[in-house]
Amino acid sequence: MISVSEARAALLQLISVTEIEQVPLAEANGRILAQPVSAVRDQPPFSASAMDGYAVKRDEVELHAMFQVIGEAAAGHRFEGRLKAGQAVRIFTGAPVPDGADFVVIQEDVDRRKDLITILDQPGASDNIRPRGGDFTIGQTVNAPRPLRPSDVALLAAMNIPKVPVYRRPVVALISTGDELVMPGGTPGPDQIIASNTFGLKAMLEEFGAEVRILPIAKDSDTSLKMAFSLARDVDLVVTIGGASVGDHDLVAKVSADLGMERSFYKVAMRPGKPLMAGRMGKATMVGLPGNPVSAMVCGHIFLRPMIQSMLGFEAQEESLQTATLTHDLAANGPREHYMRATVAAGEITVSPRQDSALLTILADANALLVLPPHAPAQRCGDTLHYLPI
Repeated sequence: MISVSEARAALLQLISVTEIEQVPLAEANGRILAQPVSAVRDQPPFSASAMDGYAVKRDEVELHAMFQVIGEAAAGHRFEGRLKAGQAVRIFTGAPVPDGADFVVIQEDVDRRKDLITILDQPGASDNIRPRGGDFTIGQTVNAPRPLRPSDVALLAAMNIPKVPVYRRPVVALISTGDELVMPGGTPGPDQIIASNTFGLKAMLEEFGAEVRILPIAKDSDTSLKMAFSLARDVDLVVTIGGASVGDHDLVAKVSADLGMERSFYKVAMRPGKPLMAGRMGKATMVGLPGNPVSAMVCGHIFLRPMIQSMLGFEAQEESLQTATLTHDLAANGPREHYMRATVAAGEITVSPRQDSALLTILADANALLVLPPHAPAQRCGDTLHYLPI
């Protein structure tokens, strides 16, 4: 049995970064930028008015100054002439500033009579002009790797980048195992339950950035399990759920070994999630998760997340633990690292009194996993402890 940190390190040795692909900008949101990209134009590409008003020469701007309006500039339609002394051009937000102008008097500060304007209020110090390249210039770079958010997509669009280099989403196959399982919406027999882990893990892995395939439930037979594995030949990561222990009906270890799986480790010193198994199966990495739903989900947070992030080009990171003040006493921990479902609010953490790894309601109500090291002593109300946000 190895430690959590040793298991994480071993898992990261089993995977590699996915290849780079080009995707249309419209499909780039949520993807991981794989290579730096550079702007091919300035933004704005010309000095533009930041307000509706009148473009004039700065050195002529003063209270009660008068100007003759000689034309108009709107967004997409510049004024083609050149401004001379005593002249003004009606201008709208986003329009190119006319040649010869370097100040925009906002329309609220002006009185207009036909083609003559008079400045009636003190214009202020701002020239109300967005300079060319004020946002970014040609060659300015968006660095990688980084997850692309809607604001990043807007930036890339403004840079005139129609296709984006991103890491291919890792493809993960989920195989639930056990005669007792029925898919949601099915009709379970008197001794059966619903396969909940599959759907919780699918949602989790998709949040991490993976493409997830749910394969048919593998029954407790070599033939059924081998058939499920055969459907996962073209994926990056195979995740089995259940059947990884040592009971008479736990066949994952045996069947995967029969199919050539090179085991990296089996069993981790943690609660919940001890019966965790991993290795290489052909070109894919295989992770065998425990069948208890909380155990599977906790292992997803602790182990699958850094694996997916690493496959997407990010440097592997330890869990980002935070601290909170315990609201009650807590018993000493045993020999395994314990991830306890808890709720954090206003800097205080409350651990659920029920930690059975089959209780999904407790996990659904939790927003944190309190992390207790092996052999941690009893904790007292008011102690500061580490937790993992979930």
